[in-house]
Amino acid sequence: MTQPTSARRNIDGVLLLDKPTGITSNGAIQRIKRLFSAAKAGHVGTLDPMASGLLPVCLGEATKFSTDTFSADKSYEAEILLGVTTTTGDAEGEVTARHLVAVTREQIDAVLDKFTGALEQIPPMYSALKRDGKPLYAYARAGIVVERSPRSITIHSMALLAFTADRLKIDVSCSKGTYIRVLAEDIGRALGCGATLAGLRRTRVGEFDLASAVTLNVIEKYAQYDRMAALMPIDCLSVGLPAITLNAESARRLGLGQEVTVIDPAKLGVARLYGPERQFLGLGDLREGGRLLPKRLVATTSMPPLR
Repeated sequence: MTQPTSARRNIDGVLLLDKPTGITSNGAIQRIKRLFSAAKAGHVGTLDPMASGLLPVCLGEATKFSTDTFSADKSYEAEILLGVTTTTGDAEGEVTARHLVAVTREQIDAVLDKFTGALEQIPPMYSALKRDGKPLYAYARAGIVVERSPRSITIHSMALLAFTADRLKIDVSCSKGTYIRVLAEDIGRALGCGATLAGLRRTRVGEFDLASAVTLNVIEKYAQYDRMAALMPIDCLSVGLPAITLNAESARRLGLGQEVTVIDPAKLGVARLYGPERQFLGLGDLREGGRLLPKRLVATTSMPPLR
């Protein structure tokens, strides 16, 4: 039963969730939001209902700092069914064609090499990208195909994990914006037999790994204390940035939106900011001459800093 709005609490942190198949990413975060009675929640990188795996869920002030993680590289384990094409590019669509499969390991290796590196990829019609304020999947469901511009992506690596007569299992590391469904279709097209995505599991998002994630079934069984203990601090979302520690007066002024001057060896640009007691303050922009400007600050500090 949904908690009333008045019962919602200001909870700040990040939960690494192992999303199951069969539910949307939004459905998953709504369940987490209810479990924590959290006032605010969001997630990093949508997973389709047929996909499982790592879904970082941001609670409270953490939602302010998810941008960099959203743009981070991601890794997946994908199962590709050869010889079948569908309307959506995955197993949830209607079958449009079936073809004989007669490919060798050598052919597969060659094709995987071909699709590694910088590529241009045309987004699928069944996607949430918008045209004239309307998502592409709405056009697709109405039987309308609109022109889509190709997008630049990078497949950093792709390894074959398993191969049977008509199925491939691959490990893919890629840039933000990569559609694994489209990659599966392109691989099938290059092999001359067509293909569709039969299964997908996300294993990494930036610095976060699936091995550290918890399932819905587990988190639902936790007592509230254990749920809170499962949260990571807000600054885990920006751990790759240099850190600057401020004295109490500089922290106070920065919190008021004022520029401060620091003497710090950190490189210029965006940095993590901490107060004198190592509390995470947010992000700042360090410029020439030690000029530090607030960029994105936390409104509350309810979680300890990342050690």
